[in-house]
Amino acid sequence: MQCRRIRTGAELADLLGRRAERDAVEKLLTQARSGRSGTIVVRGEAGVGKTAILEHARDTAVPSGFRVETSTGVESETQFAFAGLHQLCAPLLDRSGALPDPQQTALSVAFGHEGGAAPDAFLVGLATLNVLAEVAEEAPLLCLVDDAQWLDQTSAQVLAFVARRLGAERMALVFAVRDHTEGEFSVFAGLPELRLDGLGQTDARTLLTAALGTPLDDGVRDQIVAEARGNPLALLELARIAQSGQLAGGFELPHVLSVPRRIEDSFLRRSGSLPAETQLLLLVAAADPTGDVTILWRAAAQFGIAREAAAPAEAAGLLEIGTRVRFRHPLVRSAVYGSATPADRRRAHGALAAVIDPRVDPDRRAWHRAQAVTGADEEVAAELERSAGRARARGGLAASAAFLQRAAELTPETAHRASRALEAAHAKHEAGATEAALGLLTIAADGPLDALQHARLGLLRAQITFQLTRGNEVSTMLLDAAETLAPLDAALSRETYLQALEASFHAGRFARGRWLPEVAEAAQAAPAPPTPPRPVDLLLDGLTTRFTQGYEASVPTLQRALETLRNDESRADEGNGRWLWLACHVGAMLWDDESIYVLASRGVRLAREAGALATLPAALNALASVLVLTGELARAAELFSEEDAITRATGAPPLPNSRLVLAAWRGRQHGTSELFATVIAGATARGEGLTVSSAEISLAYLHNGLGNYDSALGAATPLFEFDELAHSSVALPELVEAAVRAGQPERAAAALEQLSPRARASGTQWALGLEARSRALLSSGRAAEEQYREAIERLGRCRMATHLARARLVYGEWLRREGRRQDAREQLRTAHELLADMGAEAFAARAARELRATGEHPRARATQPTDALTAQELHIARLVATGATSREVGAQLFLSPRTIEAHLRSIFRKLGITSRRQLRELQLP
Repeated sequence: MQCRRIRTGAELADLLGRRAERDAVEKLLTQARSGRSGTIVVRGEAGVGKTAILEHARDTAVPSGFRVETSTGVESETQFAFAGLHQLCAPLLDRSGALPDPQQTALSVAFGHEGGAAPDAFLVGLATLNVLAEVAEEAPLLCLVDDAQWLDQTSAQVLAFVARRLGAERMALVFAVRDHTEGEFSVFAGLPELRLDGLGQTDARTLLTAALGTPLDDGVRDQIVAEARGNPLALLELARIAQSGQLAGGFELPHVLSVPRRIEDSFLRRSGSLPAETQLLLLVAAADPTGDVTILWRAAAQFGIAREAAAPAEAAGLLEIGTRVRFRHPLVRSAVYGSATPADRRRAHGALAAVIDPRVDPDRRAWHRAQAVTGADEEVAAELERSAGRARARGGLAASAAFLQRAAELTPETAHRASRALEAAHAKHEAGATEAALGLLTIAADGPLDALQHARLGLLRAQITFQLTRGNEVSTMLLDAAETLAPLDAALSRETYLQALEASFHAGRFARGRWLPEVAEAAQAAPAPPTPPRPVDLLLDGLTTRFTQGYEASVPTLQRALETLRNDESRADEGNGRWLWLACHVGAMLWDDESIYVLASRGVRLAREAGALATLPAALNALASVLVLTGELARAAELFSEEDAITRATGAPPLPNSRLVLAAWRGRQHGTSELFATVIAGATARGEGLTVSSAEISLAYLHNGLGNYDSALGAATPLFEFDELAHSSVALPELVEAAVRAGQPERAAAALEQLSPRARASGTQWALGLEARSRALLSSGRAAEEQYREAIERLGRCRMATHLARARLVYGEWLRREGRRQDAREQLRTAHELLADMGAEAFAARAARELRATGEHPRARATQPTDALTAQELHIARLVATGATSREVGAQLFLSPRTIEAHLRSIFRKLGITSRRQLRELQLP
């Protein structure tokens, strides 16, 4: 299939050999027109016909009433944040007035129309989705993105996100992505693909014959077909060479070159035969990817080139100058630019920089100036540094990093160059380019840095290492950085000490550097905290005390840290959000149910408000884990479903460890065991002791529910042996119950001996309730009964409904064994109803067995209409039932209002209702 429709005489030749591909595109458009949006990523080598597929999509869509918008990635544009997205959306921005204010602002800041805090890329994605959806309300919309491998990073992220969140918007997206391109974005991985390979020999001969229009020697024809390897553009270019008599009977074909390289060479030969001023004009056009005709002619005028100089290039079929400058194919641009001498490329960029208005496009002017200079140039470097600041303010971290890196390269003074290299390394790290960041750190380290910069360099190197290795030896690196920072920046030093504790906690039993007690001992050397102390200061001091003086001594300081975070929401955006994850683990260690619920909920809310889809999945996981313990398993499942959809939309890896908690409490042994094995294998390979501990506590929950007490004891024991912050506390009640039931009271007593002083120091109802329940399991007679009743009373006054139900279960089991069948029935009946309603199936089944042993048949859980809903549908139903509009629900779930309406239609059908009012009247689980 040719890259474009070609002419045979005055006629256009049909697309060849791509019936299946054409059908796929036409099916996509048909579905989009009927309200089922979709995406196709067209992949293949240069010249194989990807653009022709896009043109066929356009030719099919326009007569069918589609509106078509396009964007094309350009290799030299990758450093301009949101450039590709702006190209696509600029004609549609008049619809942005219909968006909620945060989304309007995100788009305006991203496109440089107004100032403000840098928006999260995925909030820009939601805004883009809704702008496109607004347009598609009037007519179906087709978005075509050619050469998507050269989109700037933020545009690629946003458009891939949009593609994964499409639902019922009457929209189709088609991306063309070249194979084997350096720097190709993996963000498109997983989207539906349409693979283009070379044409078969029959179609290749047909296309070649149509292109030539004159007879060709059979041997030469077969040689062309063989050398082109089915690549349509190669066939057309080799045919052109054949017509010019340059093939010498087929003996001069470049066998050793790749097909795209042969095509480039063909274009290069064609351009090399043009007049000198035409070649220079082509080079200027190749150096300016915007296609702005005015800019081209102004730059050409710098060389005294007249407009007539374009005619030979147009006649040669290399480019076309109309309302925009368009090359026949991206390989023409790369051939022209790549073959030019460095001096000529600098001249072209210099001419472009001279004619670009710095008030209109200062960043593009700065970039061209940077390509035009030889050697170092402080003025240009400073201009690039300002461009980096503007890019960062728009949310273009990758663009900011690119500008800073080039600024560092152009900086003449060594100390200033090292400083800029350090800032560029920070920016590269934030943008996810860790290897580039490490390279820049090497440059920074070679230059003279002051003491604070040296310390910041060490801190950044440790942070990058933590990201790459998930802990292990990083705590030592962080401690070194913290110690160096102490006399230079006390606040940052204290934060770094806390990061060292966090890294050691994360590595857990796999730590190859210093283990938590050693890190805590070193952290005692941290500078004194400010007055009043920040939450980060209280966390640092409390955790240091925890592992140097013991659990009980740390409780007052850690409780104050949690209270400060919980109650002082006005400071939520002042860096405290960074520590919510760690604070939730501290809350679990202290059995502070209120703090972990409030802080986990806040983490989700802050991530939603910021549109921070990079952090929202982890926040959803944390809150879902809390909801499992509060007995809201259905709501937890909804959040896990949302997290799964977001990670698929953003291309992030899934977070399976928290799903283990839900699967375990649901009592699904087969699925839990498989997930456990997967989580353990991955965590062990990455050295994540924390994840292993989380998996082990889930397994203890599962087996205690199933009554497999030996297995539960085996899962809980490592958590008892490794004092890993939160999990050692949470595991103690599980170990007590498992050991008692497994006939090992001495092991239960040892766990209780550790549990009791901790629970009393904590003083929460959750802690004291678990302590009473555990003590009751090891007691007998009146003492046991008093402790069971105390456990039920205390756990009834906290959020942890699962543990309240389990207290009634073990009390009922004890009553039955005491021969008090009537009293046992009351407790077991209540336990069964609570556990069954919340979906804790294994524990519910255990209660049912005990209840049957008393002679009472347990009540079967009545089927609810909502049982037919998926987790996502139940989540949407719950939000709509609160009175939220489709637009508001869509903003929260990163979906378009039209997709929410489609889900609502399904929800109404399954529930047998017809209105939102009826939905509000239902009792949702």
